[in-house]
Order: sequence, then C-alpha cells, then structure tokens
Amino acid sequence: MAITVGRVNYLHNEPFYFDMVRRGVDWRDLTPSTMAEAIRSGDIDAAPVPILDCFRLGDAIQNVAGFCIASIDRAGSVNLYSTKPIEELDAGRIAVIDDSVTAPKLLEVLLKLKYGIESFEFVSTQDQPYDALLLIGNQALRQRRGVRGFPHTYDLGQEWNQWTKLPFVFSRWVARNDMDSKDMALLEDILYVGLEDGVDALYHMNEPRDELLMLPRDVVNHIQGLRYYIGLSEQKSINQFKDMIAQIDGQ
Repeated sequence: MAITVGRVNYLHNEPFYFDMVRRGVDWRDLTPSTMAEAIRSGDIDAAPVPILDCFRLGDAIQNVAGFCIASIDRAGSVNLYSTKPIEELDAGRIAVIDDSVTAPKLLEVLLKLKYGIESFEFVSTQDQPYDALLLIGNQALRQRRGVRGFPHTYDLGQEWNQWTKLPFVFSRWVARNDMDSKDMALLEDILYVGLEDGVDALYHMNEPRDELLMLPRDVVNHIQGLRYYIGLSEQKSINQFKDMIAQIDGQ
C-alpha cells in the first residue's frame, strides 16, 4: 500500500514534495488545522503537523527524523497587521484565519509574556471591525508589504527571535505510531532527497511566482530564512514554547 502524506500548499513546504511522485508517495492537500485529525483518524500516514498539535497528539505520533519548518529570524509568512502598535493592543480584537493553529498561540504567548497584555479577543475575519489581523502562509507572503488600514506589521518569527534569541519551529514532520518501519525509512529518504533537490530548484527558478507577487530573488530570500531540520537551538525553542504555553494556560 502506498504511503499517503498530508500537504499544506504553502511555498515553504514545496521542497519536501519534490521527489514524492517519482517515489510513489501519494499526498492529500489539507489545511494546517486539519492535519492532526487526519493523522489521528488514519486518513494520512504522515505530515508536517503544526507544533501545537504535535504537543496535543502526544504518544499517538512519532517524529520523522528531525524534519521541520522553522524560521531563523523572520518567518516571512506569519504576520500580524495592526491598526496600533502591538504594545497597545490591550482589549483589542484580533482577527485570525480559520486555517491557523500555532500562530495564534504564539501570538498569545508574545502578547501575555513579552508585552504583558492580558485582555484581547481572537475573532473571525468576518467579525469586523477588528484592531489587528493575523495572516499565515501564502496569504501572508502576498501581503508581506502590508495591509491597507493596518499601518503596523509584525513578523511573529522575528518577534520570538528578538525575545528569546532562538529560532521558532512552526511545524514538524510526524507519522502515525503504527507506521511500518520500512515505510518510515522510505519517507525519511524521500524527504532528504526532496529537500536537497527541491530547495536547489527554488534557488534556480527563473520565473516570478505571480500568485505570490514574488520575484525569484524574493523566493530565495524567503527560503534562506528557514530551517528544515531540528538542531539543538530548534529543540530548545520547542521546549521553551511548550513551557510558556503551560505557564499562560495555568497548567
């Protein structure tokens, strides 16, 4: 039986899937918010799952080596657009798109622990008016130069890095605990090869990505700001984020 993985169709995920068709791996396009349930239900075998959902899945999953999506400094694709400076968002209404999982929790940690803001409300983008807007993925890349009516832009990866001096891990590759060991080894090899060849392909692309309003050099700059494998600093960041969540949730 073929391996089935989940895919979030964002620019920064593309290298992982570079070698999958040739190697006979199927994928299913999902949103970040539906990845965890697809893993839990067995609809997919593995996926890059938001780090917040990795915490929640616990023993139901195993890590696929150390593959991840992490920002070194600027994430580029996780942005808060605000009508006022972030430190003035007390009692603010913050619109969040439905697909987002980790980014709202990261923003909550930043607001409560970095800026000392306790009173704010997350709302749907349909619940206008709101004081700030949180965008992720390709939508944030398209709006990377700002959103009209929201003069203040904050990159949440950069906010975390300036505060902790650490990268931020937004998602990591995990698999179901009952995934066959041979399939796991195959998937690891596919991801290694995909990263090497897929990142290189993005570095050498000649055409603009019109759907993202990005020139080739913009794509290169974005990819250069990411890490795809967990090292010591990434693991330290994961642990620190988990501890901070427990602190604000009163656990």
